[in-house]
Amino acid sequence: MKPLGFTILGFPCNQFGMQEPGQRREILLGLEHVRPGNGFVPNFQLFEKGDVNGKSEQQVFTFLKSSCPPVGDDFGAPNGRLFWEPIRTGDIKWNFEKFLVGPDGKAVMRWHPRVNVSTVRTDIRNYLLQLITREILN
Repeated sequence: MKPLGFTILGFPCNQFGMQEPGQRREILLGLEHVRPGNGFVPNFQLFEKGDVNGKSEQQVFTFLKSSCPPVGDDFGAPNGRLFWEPIRTGDIKWNFEKFLVGPDGKAVMRWHPRVNVSTVRTDIRNYLLQLITREILN
């Protein structure tokens, strides 16, 4: 999908169960040797760790969350698991929530963290096919 300009960006965050305490270098080593391990090296840009929710959230997430409807209003049992305030319905629910941003910089889709990656892949392919079809017809 690279020829189509499709790029994946990773934004580590420690607000969900305090599961990402390390700095960027430690996170990369953890990916390579622990989870998923087996020498894994991401083929996407991994940004510095930051907040995705609450008072200190990065502006990109304020924009993305305001551009797509929430993926639900349930946070499960947040006590001791969610580390930001205030908690809002539109907040990112957990690690691995995903957004698709179009070539115009606008958010197109948002997926709950528990959505199967095959569903995300299918949605992205269908979106890219729509873009290609529009380009051909114009």
